[in-house]
Amino acid sequence: MGALSATTISPNLLAQTPQTTTADLVRGKARDAAQKFESQFLAQMLGQMFQGIDTEGPFGGGHGEEMFRSLLTDSMAKEMTKAGGIGLADTVQREILKLQGLT
Repeated sequence: MGALSATTISPNLLAQTPQTTTADLVRGKARDAAQKFESQFLAQMLGQMFQGIDTEGPFGGGHGEEMFRSLLTDSMAKEMTKAGGIGLADTVQREILKLQGLT
C-alpha cells in the first residue's frame, strides 16, 4: 500500500464540518426545555377541559378511562406542541436564553 493522496480520499472526509459550539448546545437545550414546558402547560389545560365531560354510557367512563385520560391529554399536548403550539415555547426559550446571556 502506498501513501494516500487527496484524490484517493473521499471529498466528504476532507470537507470541514461545522463545529457545534457551547452556545448552540445551550440553545438546543433551552428549546427542548421550553417545548416540554409548553407541553406540560397544554396538558394541564386539556386535563381541566376534559374533566367536565361526562362519558357515561356503554363505551365510556369507568376506572379505565380515569386511569388513561391523563396519558391521552399528555399525548395530545405533545402533538400540539410539535405542530407549533400556542407560542409559549418561543417566549420561554427567549427568557431562558436571556437569563443565560445569549440572544
